[in-house]
Amino acid sequence: MDPLLEYHVQQTRRQFFGTTGLRLGSIALGGLLAGRGWGDAAPAVAAERVHPPLPGFPHFAPRAKRLIYLHMNGAPSQIDLWDYKPGLRSRFDEDLPDSIRHAQRLSTMTSGQKRFPVAPSKFAFAQHGRSGTWVSELLPHTAGVVDEIAVVRSVFTNAINHDPACTFVMTGSEIPGKASIGSWLAYGLGSESNNLPAFVVFTPTFPSTGNGQALYHRMWGSGFLPGRCSGVALRGAGDPVLYLPNPPGIETTDRRTMLDALNQLNQQSYERLGDPDIQTRIAQYEMAFRMQASVPELTDLSGESAATLEMYGPDVKRGGSFAQSALLARRLIERGVRVVQLLHRGWDQHDNLPTALRNQCLDTDQPIGALIRDLRQRGLLDDTLVVWGGEFGRTVYSQGTLTKDNYGRDHHPRNFCMWMAGGGVKPGTVYGATDDYSYNITENPVHVNQINATILHCLGIDHRRFSHRFQGLDQRLTGVEEARVVKEILA
Repeated sequence: MDPLLEYHVQQTRRQFFGTTGLRLGSIALGGLLAGRGWGDAAPAVAAERVHPPLPGFPHFAPRAKRLIYLHMNGAPSQIDLWDYKPGLRSRFDEDLPDSIRHAQRLSTMTSGQKRFPVAPSKFAFAQHGRSGTWVSELLPHTAGVVDEIAVVRSVFTNAINHDPACTFVMTGSEIPGKASIGSWLAYGLGSESNNLPAFVVFTPTFPSTGNGQALYHRMWGSGFLPGRCSGVALRGAGDPVLYLPNPPGIETTDRRTMLDALNQLNQQSYERLGDPDIQTRIAQYEMAFRMQASVPELTDLSGESAATLEMYGPDVKRGGSFAQSALLARRLIERGVRVVQLLHRGWDQHDNLPTALRNQCLDTDQPIGALIRDLRQRGLLDDTLVVWGGEFGRTVYSQGTLTKDNYGRDHHPRNFCMWMAGGGVKPGTVYGATDDYSYNITENPVHVNQINATILHCLGIDHRRFSHRFQGLDQRLTGVEEARVVKEILA
């Protein structure tokens, strides 16, 4: 059975003219809007791109052209890093008042506890920069660039467990199968690089003390969007991309001849079936061929200065480290890649938090500070948006045994901290506030969908006008409910 033929045979006259009219209108509109985006490239140049933007994109002049997303998987403790609560020291081991907890839903890991003892942070905080932003002693390098960033202390989410919360922050939905934010941007804005994917992902190593949650492909998958928009994961050990090099005895000319023949067969299949995934397959084969030359050049750090390598820290030459991934992120966006995502695991500290959190920060803090400085020095920060955050926060009360020097914290979706830096962001800003226990938001709540709406806005996209028809719905990254752009943190 030919599905496409069967579909056309069973169409009613009304369906045919209705859908044809819509298609003709879209074609006409696309022709009028083609090449009228706000990017630097002229229409003729944009048309030659391997990853062209959609017609009419971006919607308005963007402040940022590219995104680097630093996802700290497992939920960093906001109380120990960004949300300074000095008054908690006098409340050590007191029971968290019911008036603060409000019988809130708890995870199964602490719902059976008889007590909820308050655990103040054992780490010192200090004010940094001209902005005077309070930052934990665990983040000295990030504190050094705090005047470049906007901290949002009042983010909240719906999910209380890692997998749905990570899926939510990355796709705007707890339900698997939706497109990730990187895929949305690759779909709408395309990429300026013809030799690398529009969306690249790193999953760097993390300290042995970290409790690593599983990372699922859906966090960088394209869902219902074309497969070419899916993130391409670069490996830290061995070949950066599996099976990318030619096997022994196969030359580049041989590979080109093989691909040409394969593409002809695929094109014939597409003309017969009309399956868009076949076009994706052709495009991916071509991109893999280009990457055979571009990836080795990308990962060769011999051209980086000694000062740059030193700035990123001692792990920068270790394959798969967070430091090397951060440096490669800068090299990727220099080469026109639209979105780079670093997913660093190990931030799930239900116990032994003081030791494990310190190690996580030692692994990431210097490279993050270096990335911001490196982008600034090269003139890239003004049009590169950098985002840092996790999937939710952590409780003020201790999970398990509490001592002065050791404690753990459970999941806490009611408030956590994220920050942004670079294109479109008002530097040196602190937005939102929480109560004395860092438990409830008291000023300017920001939902994760509002964070995503703000990211899209910085890249010139109106999230309300950016949708893709799937399963009878106009799917959006920011969901069906209204999600405002947080303009208070924008320049």
